[in-house]
Amino acid sequence: MTALAEHRVLPLAVPTSRSDASTLAAGLSAGGINVVEVGLRAPGALEAVSELAADGRLHVGVGTVRTAAQVDAAAEAGAGFLVSPGLSEHVVRRAAAVGLPLVPGVGSASEIMRACELGLHLVKLFPANLLGGLHAIDAFHATFPEVRFVPSGGVSQANLADYLAHPAIAAVSGSWITSGSVLAEGPTSVADLARRAAETVRQVAC
Repeated sequence: MTALAEHRVLPLAVPTSRSDASTLAAGLSAGGINVVEVGLRAPGALEAVSELAADGRLHVGVGTVRTAAQVDAAAEAGAGFLVSPGLSEHVVRRAAAVGLPLVPGVGSASEIMRACELGLHLVKLFPANLLGGLHAIDAFHATFPEVRFVPSGGVSQANLADYLAHPAIAAVSGSWITSGSVLAEGPTSVADLARRAAETVRQVAC
């Protein structure tokens, strides 16, 4: 996906209010990261997606998508892409039917093989830290060189450069930029963390 290829950092947020949505839009755009994944983990998440999509400053995806019905709800809310914690053929096929790119979660070689069979070669390794992190990606990349990974779980500013330097990693996903505590501090805190992440992306690319 273009937004992931451009930014290589996908902030994961769970906004619970209009104020949170406003903070996300203002903070991330000011910090130079114009993409966000809104997890379906709290009431009001889809309303936040609608507000962010209408605002227009961010490319908004919906995460924690586990059912075909959630695919439809995300599409109706204005999502530009979907992220799933696991691999569900029902979700994959419904996402294709409504025309939304999907990054499915995988945690094993069998799931990667199934994703490839379904035509998906960009996958989310989740939970990356519990599955071995970069060591797991090394092993999977040797067997599946055509697959690109978006590790999620345990990724932070501290290890961001190490992850981004791996040739099999398209982007990383994490909540350190847009956690609930950071959102509570306001858009300036989000912007500061986003700038640090964006600068790391630039340094790795050099």
